[in-house]
Amino acid sequence: MRVIRDGRSVTVDVTSDGAGLVSHAGTALLAQVAGELGLTRALSLGLAGLKARRRGHDPGRVIRDLAVMLADGGECVSDLGAQRDQEGLFGPIASDSTAFRVIDRVASEPGSLEELRLAHARARERFWELHGAPERLTIDVDATLITAHSEKEKAAGNYKHGYGFHPLMSYADETREALGGLLRAGNAGSNTVADHRTVLDRALEQIPAKHIEDLQILVRADTAGATHGLTDYCREHNMRFSVGYELTEQVRSAILQIPEDAWVSALDQDGSERKNGQVCEITDRVDLSSWPERSRLIVRRERPHPGAQLSFTDQDGYRFQAILTDQPDENIAVLECRHRQHAHVEDRIRDDKDTGLSKFPFKEFALNEVWLEIVMLAHDLIVWTQALALTGELAKAEPKRLRYQLLHVAGRLAFSGRRCKLHLQDTWPWAAELRGAFQKLRALPAPAG
Repeated sequence: MRVIRDGRSVTVDVTSDGAGLVSHAGTALLAQVAGELGLTRALSLGLAGLKARRRGHDPGRVIRDLAVMLADGGECVSDLGAQRDQEGLFGPIASDSTAFRVIDRVASEPGSLEELRLAHARARERFWELHGAPERLTIDVDATLITAHSEKEKAAGNYKHGYGFHPLMSYADETREALGGLLRAGNAGSNTVADHRTVLDRALEQIPAKHIEDLQILVRADTAGATHGLTDYCREHNMRFSVGYELTEQVRSAILQIPEDAWVSALDQDGSERKNGQVCEITDRVDLSSWPERSRLIVRRERPHPGAQLSFTDQDGYRFQAILTDQPDENIAVLECRHRQHAHVEDRIRDDKDTGLSKFPFKEFALNEVWLEIVMLAHDLIVWTQALALTGELAKAEPKRLRYQLLHVAGRLAFSGRRCKLHLQDTWPWAAELRGAFQKLRALPAPAG
């Protein structure tokens, strides 16, 4: 083997006599965050009844380790080996069979999955105490298709002629946290009211009790959310809604009657006028009597990018989109711009597909439901770590980049008496950021009481 050093080719002799070397050193950050936020303890207390033997592995700790494994890039239970083979850094890790049995017990024991969600909510409450609660909360709801490559319970064909599952997810836009998810068969409907209600119920249960009454909540969804059941649900729970609206014949007719001077410029995310796009409110031109009182209909038009294929709903070279909302803001450009931010949910789902969501590894549906909850734990461990310990680009980096720059960094453990020091390569460009992240976590105040 040869490498380049100081511009010269150098022959490398490979030996296996190193001591204290560990890889994935930065992944210990995630486990430490779980400890600092009380997630590990809450899981241990909530799932204590699942422990089969006094000396066996703590089920809560096993779930925590699985979440850390997924955040680290694992895809299945056997990927726990990346932590298990480095006991000096991660401590004792359950075997694959033990981890599987814990998931099976959580799935089969009544109330266990709810205890897992409750532990997640308690850790979120602690995070909001440390980082600060958002002044308003936008819950983005969206579904995604997950392909199954083998026969699994409730896997089914979907509308895109694939085969697998069709989970429905919800995220907090302001904090990027995962609030709730519902695993569904591949042939589940996109606009099923009961499913949207279930996901929003789980999302609301994740909001700390001290904030739920005063927090202004907006529910955003695409056209799948434009159902009377969902908008009525939002009104019943004192939440605003902003959902995509189908371009019906009535809507298209109303658009054609809009005078040119009624269109106003759309806005970009920074508040500046958008070069391509105008908006107009047509509430008075369309019958909305069947929708909740004070509902409003806003349309946007824009020129498609060169080469885009127009559809029969496009007129005069414009592409139109409509949103239904009950927000009282007078500036319709602000409302439309706010709705476009629903696209952030695609980023959250893409991140989760890189953090365990892309594969449901079990044949039994109930076990895959537990897997989905662990995926959301992994999602939040990354988000919480970034918010509490990282700054700059690393605070917003996607999982793949975060793993390369921090989580998968190698180091050397040096033990002296009862103390241990983790040595990082001083020339690694992000060594200082990783060291600083550990220091920030150590400096977090202890919870009251």
